[in-house]
Amino acid sequence: MRYLIYFLFLLTVVKAPAQQVKGTVFSNESKPIHHAQVTNLRSGSHAHTDGKGSFLIETTTPGDTLKVTAEHYQSLKVIAVNGLKITLEEERLMLKEVVISNNLKHLNTISKIDLTTQPVFSSQDLLRKVPGLFIGQHAGGGKAEQIFLRGFDIDHGTDINISTDGMPVNMVSHAHGQGYADLHFLIPETISNIDFDKGPYFADKGDLTTAGYVAFSTKEALDKSTIGLDIGQYNTYRLLGMLNLLNNGNQSAYFASEYLFTDNYFDAPQNFSRINLFAKYSSKLDNGDSFSVSASHFTSKWDASGQIPLRAVEDGQISFYGAIDPTEGGNTTRSNFILQHTKVIDGSSSIKSNAYLSHYGFELYSNFTFYLNDPVNGDQIRQKEGRILGGFNSEYQKLWNVGDGRIAYKLGTGLRSDQTNDTELSHTVNRTTVLERLSLGDISQANMFGYTSADYTVGNWLMNAGLRYDYFKFGYENELIETYNNTGVKKGILSPKLNVMYTPTDKVQFFLKSGKGFHSNDTRVVVSQQGRKILPAAYSSDLGTVWKPFPNVIINAAIWVLYLEQEFVYVGDEAVVEPSGKTFRKGADLGLRWQLAPWLFFNSDFTYTHARSTESPTGEDYIPLAPITTLTAGLSVKGLKGFSGSIRSRVLGNRPANESYSVTAKGYMVTDATISYQLGGVSLGANIDNIFNVKWKETQFLTQSRLYNETSPVEEIHFTAGTPFNARLMMRYTF
Repeated sequence: MRYLIYFLFLLTVVKAPAQQVKGTVFSNESKPIHHAQVTNLRSGSHAHTDGKGSFLIETTTPGDTLKVTAEHYQSLKVIAVNGLKITLEEERLMLKEVVISNNLKHLNTISKIDLTTQPVFSSQDLLRKVPGLFIGQHAGGGKAEQIFLRGFDIDHGTDINISTDGMPVNMVSHAHGQGYADLHFLIPETISNIDFDKGPYFADKGDLTTAGYVAFSTKEALDKSTIGLDIGQYNTYRLLGMLNLLNNGNQSAYFASEYLFTDNYFDAPQNFSRINLFAKYSSKLDNGDSFSVSASHFTSKWDASGQIPLRAVEDGQISFYGAIDPTEGGNTTRSNFILQHTKVIDGSSSIKSNAYLSHYGFELYSNFTFYLNDPVNGDQIRQKEGRILGGFNSEYQKLWNVGDGRIAYKLGTGLRSDQTNDTELSHTVNRTTVLERLSLGDISQANMFGYTSADYTVGNWLMNAGLRYDYFKFGYENELIETYNNTGVKKGILSPKLNVMYTPTDKVQFFLKSGKGFHSNDTRVVVSQQGRKILPAAYSSDLGTVWKPFPNVIINAAIWVLYLEQEFVYVGDEAVVEPSGKTFRKGADLGLRWQLAPWLFFNSDFTYTHARSTESPTGEDYIPLAPITTLTAGLSVKGLKGFSGSIRSRVLGNRPANESYSVTAKGYMVTDATISYQLGGVSLGANIDNIFNVKWKETQFLTQSRLYNETSPVEEIHFTAGTPFNARLMMRYTF
C-alpha cells in the first residue's frame, strides 16, 4: 500500500502540466522587495521581482519548491502555488549571500551594502555613499555643497542629476549656480534607498545627467518611533523625532522632524539653524495598486566666513578659521508636496506615476573679491530668488516572454516647470544696503520629455536600448529695463542609450555601457545668446566588471571615457554661466567590499581621472579643480554585542587650480570615526570628525582679490577651512 501511494504521487507530479507561477515578495515592513531572486529548485528556472515586488517564474509544477533570496533578508523556501504572497525577514548582512545578478544598475548592490554597514548622520553622508563623489562646503552650513565626481568640479550640481522620490532636487537657472542641488531638506533617517550610477546611460534620466545621477527614496513606514538628541562642540545641538503614526500592513503613516543649531568652528560664529519637517502616508490596495503622499518643509539661516585668501592667513591678519567679511551668509526655505501612485494593469504590466510641487526661497550674501571692484564699500553681492517648481512623471512598464528570453519595456513621459520671481544679483553692504542691482528678472523654464527603453534578457545576457527626447522652452523677463521685454528660446535634444551586461555566473558580471546625455545652460545666458550652445551633449562609455573572487569579497572596476561638447563655469558675481570649451575625460574606478567577520566590514574606493580641454594647447589644457585621484577606505562594525561604529578616511589628491597647472589646489586626507552602543531601546554614541585634527582646505579657488589695505589686486588660492577635531555625543530612544 505504501508503495502504491508513492507511485500515485510520482505519477501526479510527472503528469502535472508545467505552468507559470505569479507572486509577490514583501519585507516584514510590508514594502515590496525589488530584485529578489525566486528559484525553482527542481528545474533551476529563476526570476527576479520588479519594483512592485512581483515575479513570474516559468516551467514550474504545482508542489515544486521555490527558494526566495534577497540582499539583507533571510532566504525562504516555499511551495509553488499561483498568487504567492511571500514575506521575507531582514537579516544581518552577509556578503556570501549576495548574488551578482543580471541587473543594469550594477552599483545598486554596492549602495545597499554601504547604506547597511555605514552610519548616516547628514545629507552630506548620503551623497558620500556614491563611490568617488567628494563634497565641499564653502559658505556656512546652509549653502548647497560643492560636488566633485569623475573629474568634474560640478559646482553645486551642473553635471549630476539628483532627485528624491521622483522630485528634482536640482534648481535650473538658479540665482547662484546652474543645477544648484541643496539636499539639506532631507532628514537622513528617513532615507531607505539610494539609487545611483555614473554616466548618462539611462533613458529615464535627463537634464544634468553627464557625470551621473543620485536618486533617493524615503521610507514607506516605520517599525517604531525614535527620539534623539545630539550635543557637540562649538555649541552644536540636534534634535530628532521619528513618530510611527500608523503601520498595519496595508496602510502606514509617520512624521519626522529635525532641528539643528551650531556656531561651527570658525572664529566668527555661524549662528546656523535649520528646521526640517516631513510627513508621509502610504497605502496598498487589494488589487495591487499602491499610493503615497508626502509633505515637507525646510528652513535654514546662517552666517558664513566664506573663502579667505592665503596671504591674509600667512601674514597673520586672520587665523586659519578667520574671515575677511563675516557678514556673509544667507537663508533659504523649501516646501515640497509629492504624490506617488502605481497602477497594476495585470500581472505583467503597470503604470508608475508621480507628481510634485515645490515652493522655494533663497537669499545668499557672498564676497569673493573683497575690495577689488569697490575699494570703499567692498564687493559683497546678494543673490536672491523665489521659485515655484512643479511637474510629473509617468512610466508604463510591460513584461513579455519571447522564446527563451524576456523583455522588460518602459515608456515614459513627463513635464518639469520652473517659474522664478525676482531672480536677483545686487551689490550690497553689510546685507542691509543695496548699492546697485546688477541683474533682476523673472525666469520661466519648461522641460517636456518622453523616453522609451527595453531590457532583453536571454540566458546570461542583458541588452538594453533606450531613446530619450527633451524639449525646452526658456523665457526671461528683464525687470531692469523700462520696456517690457519677455524673450524666449526653444530647443530640443535626442539622447540614445545602449548597454550590454553579461553574467555567466552569480559570481561575476561584465558590462559595456554607452549613451548620450546633456546639461542645459542658464536661461539668462540662453536668451542672451539666442539659443546658441545651450544644450551641449555628453558622450560616454563604461567597460567594467563586478566580481566575487571569494564568498566574502566583492570587487567592482571600470574604465571609462566621456566627451563633453561644452563645459560650463558659473561666474556668480556676474550672474552668468560662461562656456569654457570642449573637454575629454578618461579614467578608472576600483572598489572593494570585504566582510572580514560577521560583524566587521572593510570597504574602499579609488578613482583616477585624466581631464583635459580639447581646444587648448598642451600644457594649457588642464581643467581647473578637476580631481585627479580620490581614495576612500574604512572599517565598519555592525552589531557586535550591541556595538556598532566605523573609522573612515577620505583622500583627495592634488589637482590643478588653473589651466597651466602652475598653481596647485592642495589635496588632503581626513579621518572620521563613530561608535554607538545599543541596549534595548536606548542607543548612546559619539561621532568625531577629523580625529587626527589635521588642518585641511575643504574648498579652494584661484581668485583675484584685493584687501582693504592693498593698493593692487593679488591672484592666489582662496579657501574655506575644513573642520578641525569635532566631537558630538548622540542619544536615541526607540519605542
